[in-house]
Amino acid sequence: MAPMSDPTPTPQPRNPLHGMTLEKILTELVAEYGWQGLSERIALRCFSQEPSINSSLKVLRKTPWAREKVEGLYLFMLRERRRG
Repeated sequence: MAPMSDPTPTPQPRNPLHGMTLEKILTELVAEYGWQGLSERIALRCFSQEPSINSSLKVLRKTPWAREKVEGLYLFMLRERRRG
């Protein structure tokens, strides 16, 4: 019989995405850049045509490359905040 794995999540103090939901990330990006600024940085129709958090979340959950771009922009935003 195989031993059960520990269900306790491993702490990731150096990972700024740890514990962040996609909704929280997107909300912070919209607050920082606005929908237009987000659409200029990441070319997705869900950011430029009748944008909303819910419709964008649906697209991002189904499109891994778009989610990676959003997460990358979020990390860039955090670095810029630390600099300034």
